[in-house]
Amino acid sequence: MLELGITFDYAQMLMNNEMARMIKKAVNGISVTDETLAVDVIKSVGTAGNFICEDHTYTHMKTQSQSKLIDRSMRENWLAAGAKDFTQRAYEGAISILENYKPEPLPEKVAAALRSIVEETEDEYGVPRSLK
Repeated sequence: MLELGITFDYAQMLMNNEMARMIKKAVNGISVTDETLAVDVIKSVGTAGNFICEDHTYTHMKTQSQSKLIDRSMRENWLAAGAKDFTQRAYEGAISILENYKPEPLPEKVAAALRSIVEETEDEYGVPRSLK
């Protein structure tokens, strides 16, 4: 806790963001409707059938939490792909963002409004008035 104010880990921020997205998805609940229950699909496929090949499964699978950093592959596939864990993927993601992200510039009116707020709080030397 003592170093919290002076250190920052970009990978940890990506990991926290990933977990927060998953928690947000979970707390929003599960929609229970005739469509999501898929009783008609269950009846047509049967108890020993293959649900993975059903259009309904494919469509609704996309509504589940989609992790960018957590690899949900089978272990053999994960090992074959280099066995990168959550932390390694987060560091790679952070480096990629730092090297490649191009933010969109603020609209001119917004930038001007922010600049005027800053200027109101600084003296002629750029020192915040609150520090005097």
